[in-house]
Amino acid sequence: MSPLNLKSKKLLFFVISIAILVLVVSCWSLKSGDDCTFSNSSLLLPTTNNTSEYIADYSYRVRPTTKVRKISNKECNITEALLKVYIYDLPPMFHFGMLGWKGKANQTWPDVSEPNQVPKYPGGLNLQHSIEYWLILDLLSSTIPGFKRPCTAIRVEDPNLADIFFVPFFSSLSYNRHSKIHGKEKISKNKFLQEELVRFLMNREEWRKGGGRDHFVPAHHPNSMLDARKSLGSAMLLLADFGRYPLEIANLKKDVIAPYRHVVDSVGDKSPSFEERPILAYFQGAIYRKDGGMIRQKLYRLLKDEKDIHFTYGTVRQNGVKNASKGMENSKFCLNIAGDTPSSNRLFDAIVSHCVPVIISDEIELPYEDVLDYSEFCVFVSGTDALRDRFLVRVLRGIGREEWERMWQRLREVARHFEYSFPSIEGDAVDMIWGAVHRKISAIRLDIHRRSRYIGLEKSG
Repeated sequence: MSPLNLKSKKLLFFVISIAILVLVVSCWSLKSGDDCTFSNSSLLLPTTNNTSEYIADYSYRVRPTTKVRKISNKECNITEALLKVYIYDLPPMFHFGMLGWKGKANQTWPDVSEPNQVPKYPGGLNLQHSIEYWLILDLLSSTIPGFKRPCTAIRVEDPNLADIFFVPFFSSLSYNRHSKIHGKEKISKNKFLQEELVRFLMNREEWRKGGGRDHFVPAHHPNSMLDARKSLGSAMLLLADFGRYPLEIANLKKDVIAPYRHVVDSVGDKSPSFEERPILAYFQGAIYRKDGGMIRQKLYRLLKDEKDIHFTYGTVRQNGVKNASKGMENSKFCLNIAGDTPSSNRLFDAIVSHCVPVIISDEIELPYEDVLDYSEFCVFVSGTDALRDRFLVRVLRGIGREEWERMWQRLREVARHFEYSFPSIEGDAVDMIWGAVHRKISAIRLDIHRRSRYIGLEKSG
């Protein structure tokens, strides 16, 4: 080797060494984490469902694969947030007033800076449709200095800056608690609130400008907003499914499907293994249903005599939730069968129990299915096939330990996307719903802009 070549190689080695040293020092001094992340195949999502681990260490956006990044400690601001949300200051009777909260004179919202002081939502089955409660808490906290939460959505005070207009109505709770007429009332409180809400929105310039298409209206309970649906059908609706809606009012093109808030306790990182789940398949709930739910009766007759299948009637009464929680934890598969509507909270109870869901509901719609592949952690069986003699039993017995454990591990990874929490955590249900709303914004803007092409000419003419 010539002295010239040796000298050139030494010089090249010196330059590369200096460059690496500068990069390392600059990353250490910035301590930002996001800008100095090196690719590493060992950075895998934890398989635990202990969501507290994600507060300081992990975040996720769009799809829970294997790569993660550290959460920034910087406060969220309008320029960083994916979604800018204007929330109407409706009177408390539409929201926290239903929880017994009474603020000071002219106070619309409770102080959420101390999570322990936040008004509590009613328990029991009320919780399964409490979605708007968690979303509102998240928005109210989004502008509190020093409040740590994801920077997916942020509340804006100026409606001109908004991507979406949120309508803060506890519609599901209103249905559950105020649907009956009392005393000398001519209409129920639930119907009165819906009428007032429609009147309020129809008089808002924000609604008229886009025809309501850029408004986000919660209606998660299948029977909520019955009187207002037609008037508010142009808005983006927050729903559990489309079972009781005509296509022109509710559809995947404009609406968002949100998970039920699970009723059973999450198993967390204490998830029983294959051997620790002696029950092959589990179902406990209402068996005799109408409409699409007739399939439950037929499946009951087919499966009731199978020794390792638990298929019985059950309710929330007499420790029903506690028994269901234990039953799901002891089962390899949990049956999610269509009832009066295509969906139920049973699917999400199964997910947080790490019991592989078997979905027998041909019309079901699933939350964030554009970014989650449910076939990785669920078994889908059509209603027709499920009613074939011993078909379902053969399918489930044919899934061996290795295949089951693959789905079980995936369940442990995705379960956090179905947890509602306050403060919100990156990748939890609140954060995922805001992400789903954000992915609808482009289509909404396109629709509004196309419809606005000739408005100016019509006015001038």
